[in-house]
Amino acid sequence: MVQNSKCYDLEERTFKFAEKVRSFVKKLPKTLTNIEDGRQLINSSGSTGANYIEANESFSKKDFAMRIKICRKEAKESRYWLKLVEANSETLERERNELIQEATELTKIFGSMVEKSK
Repeated sequence: MVQNSKCYDLEERTFKFAEKVRSFVKKLPKTLTNIEDGRQLINSSGSTGANYIEANESFSKKDFAMRIKICRKEAKESRYWLKLVEANSETLERERNELIQEATELTKIFGSMVEKSK
């Protein structure tokens, strides 16, 4: 019962991360680079949670570990795109830093899960 609760919490956390990223991207200045980088950011942030859901439905320990590695990769990629987008205000800069922090924490969580699955 406790494990399901933890799975649900991380599923919810990755969902909220993707949701916050989408809200953030909508507020960015509409420059060519922000549009392209924003697309990449939206894809990687959503993929983090989608792959975690798939990991929870995995068929084997090996499959689980592979999908968690993908989650870690997508969280790292999200952090990369967050660093590249151009925020034009103090408010957006603060929001970006919070999202970078969340992407970093998710990367560490998934990294720990990879280690524990060995």
